[in-house]
This record gives sequence, structure tokens and C-alpha cells, in this order.
Amino acid sequence: MTVTSESVREPLILGIETSCDETGVGIVRGRTLLANTVSSSMDQHVRFGGVIPEIASRAHLEAFVPTLQEALETAGVTLDDVDAIAVTAGPGLAGALMVGVSAAKALALSTGKPLYGINHLVAHVSVGLLHDGHGDVTRELVDDDGALVPGLGAVLVSGGHTEILRVRDLADDVELLGATIDDAAGEAYDKVARLLGLSYPGGPAIDRAAVDGDPAAFKFPRGLSNAKYMGSAENRGKRRYDFSFSGLKTAVARVVEAHEAEGLEVPVADIAASFQEAVVDVITRKAVLAATENGITTLLLGGGVAANSRLRDLLAERCADHGIRLVVPPLSLCTDNGAMVAALGSRLVSRGVAPTGLEFTADPGLPVTSVSLVG
Repeated sequence: MTVTSESVREPLILGIETSCDETGVGIVRGRTLLANTVSSSMDQHVRFGGVIPEIASRAHLEAFVPTLQEALETAGVTLDDVDAIAVTAGPGLAGALMVGVSAAKALALSTGKPLYGINHLVAHVSVGLLHDGHGDVTRELVDDDGALVPGLGAVLVSGGHTEILRVRDLADDVELLGATIDDAAGEAYDKVARLLGLSYPGGPAIDRAAVDGDPAAFKFPRGLSNAKYMGSAENRGKRRYDFSFSGLKTAVARVVEAHEAEGLEVPVADIAASFQEAVVDVITRKAVLAATENGITTLLLGGGVAANSRLRDLLAERCADHGIRLVVPPLSLCTDNGAMVAALGSRLVSRGVAPTGLEFTADPGLPVTSVSLVG
């Protein structure tokens, strides 16, 4: 079955997201956001200092029906009104993905609605298509006719991913320019926060601690950023746009251990500020470099770490210096959510992309080049 733009001009799409620890259900009509309901299990992971997959999966099971009901009530629609269902098929935690995919299949089977299994990283970019009718969410990635702006790219920074993308078409043409080869930035924040005795999640805790610190107090390494990896414009290094944060995490650990061994107080604020500066310096430098060398003139910042104040400020400054328009969605749409899934689903429906159907499985390693699964 193929749903065409002629048959559904303003499709009503239900989006389901369960790739990590947030149970998200979103509803959009065309490009209008009607509901974005999220239930997080973060509090259940705090004592472990990170997401425990089994706990996250069980939390999705418990939260899904209430989250779905709340989203439908907020949007003022029923399942019968929905034109299609979109669900995150990957990447993410295997067990968590399976909960969402199973729920989506059950809804699709019981209602007869077409089902799309989509890539949640591409969905992060899709929130830039949305508006809510009140100016709180702006369609910054499309023109008045709904065409995607030319020269679009994205930098996605979260607990599981740090990636730079070039987006020619959200429906079928997304290119991975660079990615982390070990820890993601958010994961590094969590690990360093634990070393410093700060709370989980580490991103907000380090951001707060860094306010009172000196970002130049410690010269922490900037992974994959020397000439060997970066190369030059004419002779580009193999890892030119890639990231590595594991060495940075180890360097922080050595500093903490040295202070403790000498019986000195650990300078938490200075370490937090210096660590954060190293992370955001590399991310912003490589993002702007990739943009300028690949014809990217509009850059979207997404993912949970997009809430980091220093990252937002430095990226805005460096984008402005290079004539790049920076788009940062509202924070509620930067973290994993169902609205972004519904937004991408709506794009696929409007473009006449065939549904995935029921014969697919969750793919924890789904590459960003696979926008949606083929049925």
C-alpha cells in the first residue's frame, strides 16, 4: 500500500519513541504539532549512574498505555482518526526498541493503519519541520510550500550518539559525515560526572558546576583534532569529522586520582569547566568545518546535550562567524520524543513513501542512511 499526498494532504500521524529511557508519543497533523507526551524513567537509573536496559524496557511497558492515552486526549483525537503510525525502529537499546515496535505493530494490526518503522536520528532533524500554531515551534527547515531548505545539515549530540549529518532529503537522502568512534558526548558527561561525585544525568550537573570554574585550568585532550586526523582542506584526514571522547574521560580520571593521592581537594568546578570546554570545542569546530566544506548553510542542533548552555553558545558564535544559520528546536523537542517520530512519519506519508508494514524487526544498529525500513 502506498499513501500519496493526493489521498492524505494533511495526514494525522501517531509517533512512538522508545529507543532509550523516554517513552514518547507524539501526534502531528501535516506539520502541525498537536501533542508531545513523554514519560521518562530517568529517576529509576539515577542510583546506577546510567541507563540500565532492562529497567528501561520494563518502564516502557508500564508507561506506554498511559502515555498514549494522554497524547490522544491532548490532541483531541482517537486512534480511528489517525492516518498512519510511525515508530522508532532504531538505533537504540534492543529491548527498549522492541517494546515500542511491538506496541506499534499491535496498534497497526488492530486499527488497520499503515505502519512506518523509522530512524530516530533522522527524526531528530524532522522536528525542524513542525509548528504548533502559537509560534512556540517554528518551521525553520521548510519554506512556505513545504520544500526542505537547501544546504541542510545537523549535529546530533546525546548520550548515545554524536554525529554530523548532511540532509539532502529527509525522506531518502541522509549522509553521515562524522561520528564518535567510542563514547558519545553525553556518555562522557555521565562518566565524568560520576568521577567528580556529581549527580546523574551528568550533562546538566557538569554544566551547572562549570559556571564557577575556569575552562582553562586544565589542558585536556581534544580527541581526533590534531593534524594527523584533521589533515587539510586539500589532504583531508580519515577522521576529519569524527569524534573520540574516551581519552578525555581518562585524562579527567588521572587528574582526579592525582589530587586524591596527594590528599588535595578535587577542584570540581575547574575540572568540570575544562572538561566541558574540551568537549564543546571539538564538537563545534568539527561541525562548522564539516558544514563549510560540504555546502551546509543551515545547521540543526539536536539531541539531549543540545540543552548544554556552553555548547549552544559556542556553536552559535562559530556558526555566525562562518555565515551558517543555526537552528535549535525547543528543548522539549531536542531529547527523544514521539513528536519527532510523527514528524518524520508525516514527511514520508506526504512524499508517497510506502509503509514498512508488520514484517520488520527493531534494529539497534540502524544506520542513519536508512531513513525508514522497507516493507
